[in-house]
Amino acid sequence: MRLRSLGVALAATAALITLPITQLPAAAAASADANLSQGRVATSSSNENAGTPASAAVDGNTATRWSSAFTDDQWLQVDLGATASISQVVINWEAAYGKDYKIQSSSDGSTWTDLRSVTGGDGGTDTLDVSGQGRYVRLLGVHRATQWGYSAWEFQVFGTTGGGSGPIQGGGDLGPNVIVVDPSTPNLQQKFDQVFAQQESAQFGSGRYQFLLKPGTYNGINAQLGFYTSISGLGLNPDDTQINGDVTVDAGWFNGNATQNFWRSAENLAIRPSNGTDRWAVAQAAPFRRMHIQGGLNLAPNGYGWASGGYIADSRIDGTVGPYSQQQWYTRDSSVGGWTNGVWNMTFTGVQGAPATNFDSGPYTTLDTTPVSREKPFLYLDGSTYKVFVPAKRTNARGVSWPANAGTSLPLDRFYLVKPGATAATINQALAQGLNLLFTPGVYHLDQTIDVRRADTVVLGLGLATIVPDNGVDAMHVADVDGVRLAGFLIDAGRANSDTLLRIGEPGASADHSANPTTMQDVFVRIGGAGPGLATNSVVVNSDDVVIDHTWLWRADHGDGVGWDTNRADYGLKVNGDDVLATGLFVEHFNKYDVLWSGERGRTIFFQNEKAYDAPNAAAISHDGIVGYAAYKVADTVTQHEAWGLGSYCNYTSDPSIVQHHGFQVPVRSGIKMHDLLVISLGGKGQYAHVVNDTGAPTSGTDTVPSKVTQFP
Repeated sequence: MRLRSLGVALAATAALITLPITQLPAAAAASADANLSQGRVATSSSNENAGTPASAAVDGNTATRWSSAFTDDQWLQVDLGATASISQVVINWEAAYGKDYKIQSSSDGSTWTDLRSVTGGDGGTDTLDVSGQGRYVRLLGVHRATQWGYSAWEFQVFGTTGGGSGPIQGGGDLGPNVIVVDPSTPNLQQKFDQVFAQQESAQFGSGRYQFLLKPGTYNGINAQLGFYTSISGLGLNPDDTQINGDVTVDAGWFNGNATQNFWRSAENLAIRPSNGTDRWAVAQAAPFRRMHIQGGLNLAPNGYGWASGGYIADSRIDGTVGPYSQQQWYTRDSSVGGWTNGVWNMTFTGVQGAPATNFDSGPYTTLDTTPVSREKPFLYLDGSTYKVFVPAKRTNARGVSWPANAGTSLPLDRFYLVKPGATAATINQALAQGLNLLFTPGVYHLDQTIDVRRADTVVLGLGLATIVPDNGVDAMHVADVDGVRLAGFLIDAGRANSDTLLRIGEPGASADHSANPTTMQDVFVRIGGAGPGLATNSVVVNSDDVVIDHTWLWRADHGDGVGWDTNRADYGLKVNGDDVLATGLFVEHFNKYDVLWSGERGRTIFFQNEKAYDAPNAAAISHDGIVGYAAYKVADTVTQHEAWGLGSYCNYTSDPSIVQHHGFQVPVRSGIKMHDLLVISLGGKGQYAHVVNDTGAPTSGTDTVPSKVTQFP
């Protein structure tokens, strides 16, 4: 932050006093046309510092500002999202203003037309009538009035866009598959039972359901959750919604085997289990968030059959957690009364009561805190009004975030409620208007890519809402902007090959988002299983500082449309951005690398992987003189990377003679640090020769005994 003279500081203070926070200047309000720039993607030639980004000039808040470097020329540009007829531009200058500047428009962001030239400007608020068209509007500063740069509280562009259908309205009802109940709802147990009967074994069905429980006390209920069923409390805190009963996941539908209990969730509830212990026997893609269990928690199915999970975050379990048959688990920013055992890989960060690390002889990897975390946005009731709470970022967190609840609340009318039948064009129009997205439960086929370009946009799904890209389009692109929140939905690859199902940041993105990172939470990807699906890349992260908090990227090994080429998908996760953090990373069965990490200073805490079952032979996965693509590869160019608690399993059912060279491949440099790695042969169907690079004992036999490396190099 620059140091100012007393006079400049007083002028800035006066501006703060005279311009009410979050209200538009009076001159701007006089325009009959719409403010087309608010909430849009803004870029600039430079920023004075990370606290004065371009986006601050189009956020509608006159307490935040953009400011440039202290040189001429400088520019501030806004993308209106569509070609517009531009009638007026309003600049609310800070004390460092432009003396001579131009207002310009462009159709492509590269060739510019002058709309207005100003000479001898005197700061304050400039209201400029203009006439022109363009998608992009730019303030080009030619001469500064002060020794500082250019600084604007707000840059507003007024005009009209074509289309004639009028603006899309936010808010409204939550759609047909959201079941809102309170303690007096008649036949409540019957409602839970009816949905469970339909969804218990509907692994690849089209049903999607969300139960929302209003605050209060619910006695004697057992909410059993099947596929694509979510249950959430509508209080601001978990204890606002008390269940004296159970929320249960078991595996009776699969003969006591819980390894396929995918795609369901429980959030924001307090549960006092009827027999003292709640059962949550899940596999991947089944988050357990913001839960208060007033007793114990059993993570295994009845009979203690096989189980392959799972994820807990921001939860308090007063009693003991019993994983029993669970092969792996990740728990973050929580507290537990105890933890009884583990099979292969149990990882904890920021968990009060977690067991100590013992990976050399046991399954535990424990870090005292989580470096960066921000809890998932959630729907709640403020009185009788729905809002979405967006939790704040935490650093070095330990324990739950509630009841302090740092963050912001967004009213529902700032969301486009996406319902079955909505088109991609309408979704993108809503985003272009500055609305957030709330996907209600359903399956959504898209004929164009969802384009998220505004900083701080929230894209939230209920009931495992599912996005299916058709005709080979990508499902979703996110611009290289601050603070986008992606949460709670499933992307299901279409029959025509998509290049990238989810892309965060454009190629070459380099902006600093450390103060306000984009987060991807409970966003799942599936290729095949519900029918043939194809995608070269599942998720590509180009932006810096992204936090990936619990994802399962799955090329299907069972279901419909499954085969080495039928549901081909080469890469699960590609990370090109720097300073990306993954907490709870599940990636399985891709044809080439499951994870390929090329960005600097990346960190992963907990990784679970299975190699592709259906590799036809060793030749099909041989490259660069070795057999098998690593489950997790750090690119040869990377100089700094660190990871904890990583496991890769092979189950080469098509050719059990395959010997995979290693599970992990990393450059050997002082800045590369890998902690607590293991590889496992499942039942002897294929083996690993090494754990990481050429280090680590080979697996052998059929006893599923891990081969471990506790530190590399």
